[in-house]
Amino acid sequence: MDFRGKIIAVMPLQKGISKANGNEWKKQEYVIENHDQYPRKMCFNLWSDKIDQFNIQLGEELNVSFDIDAREYNGRWYNDIRAWKVERVTDAAQQQPVQAPAISADDIPPMPPVGQQQAESDDDLPF
Repeated sequence: MDFRGKIIAVMPLQKGISKANGNEWKKQEYVIENHDQYPRKMCFNLWSDKIDQFNIQLGEELNVSFDIDAREYNGRWYNDIRAWKVERVTDAAQQQPVQAPAISADDIPPMPPVGQQQAESDDDLPF
């Protein structure tokens, strides 16, 4: 699955030692928000070397590919959204804001003098 949006939060790095094999592990979570009319947010994580490989920074525009898995712990179920690929969005439209064209005084038609009315048509409707 994929999710495209802007990184709005970078959570603190978590580290520990595995009870199973004694190896050190590290995990970092990120929150990304899409640009839909009603924006949605997703919290995903990266493990070990992927954290340094992708080097995600706050405010970046990304396309995140991820897998969803659930696990049970003490009778409760928890979802895990683990990213496996992160691509930076490099659309020209995303990089440069759209600006309205400049209007000069020569582009605006002159207004008739105050008090001078335009010729009225045959109907006497005010609009």
